[in-house]
Amino acid sequence: MKIAAVLLGVVLTGGAFVQSSGAATGAHVSFTVEDPQIQPRAYTLDINEDGSGAYTATYESPSVQHVNRPIHIQGPLVSRLFQAARKDHFFASDCADRHRRVAFTGKKTLAYSGPDGSGSCTFNYSREQDVNQITAALVAVGYTLQVGNRLRQEHRYDRLSLESELESLQEAVREGRALETENIAPELEAIADDNAVMDLARARARSLLQTTVASR
Repeated sequence: MKIAAVLLGVVLTGGAFVQSSGAATGAHVSFTVEDPQIQPRAYTLDINEDGSGAYTATYESPSVQHVNRPIHIQGPLVSRLFQAARKDHFFASDCADRHRRVAFTGKKTLAYSGPDGSGSCTFNYSREQDVNQITAALVAVGYTLQVGNRLRQEHRYDRLSLESELESLQEAVREGRALETENIAPELEAIADDNAVMDLARARARSLLQTTVASR
């Protein structure tokens, strides 16, 4: 199966193309979520305007403590993210909504830096709806990468858990709670190509790969 290789080639080609424009603008957004009650207890998405970036996460687990992997975010989400940053004064505001009672879903920080300005805001829920919409999308990207980490661990240590994990991921993709799944294509392909994995889990992995290719 060559799907992951194709996706990687597209990502690298796209990154090489926009790297020159990204280097020219130097614009960068970071999104951090901190919640000591869940795993990972903290994670950060660092995203350049060309779509390249990195995901880092900190766990309290005997099997994994720290994750650091390159990512690539597709054009539509990158455009929304940087448009929101510039519209909202580079996030340089007190964007938290302290009057609305909502469940705590983590301490979130959005930060922008670029030649045109810089700023950051920290919140659980924002009074700016475009910030909340961008936050939901970035949380969905974070969820995808967290599932990728679990798939890697389960493929190595607990293959019987793969089928239910992949089923949950398929449901999250359908509902928009998991985005940018091309970033975990290597994990999906490793499962799809492994004869020691249950057929249903392999079929789910192949279906997710095909969905990923179709969405590009």
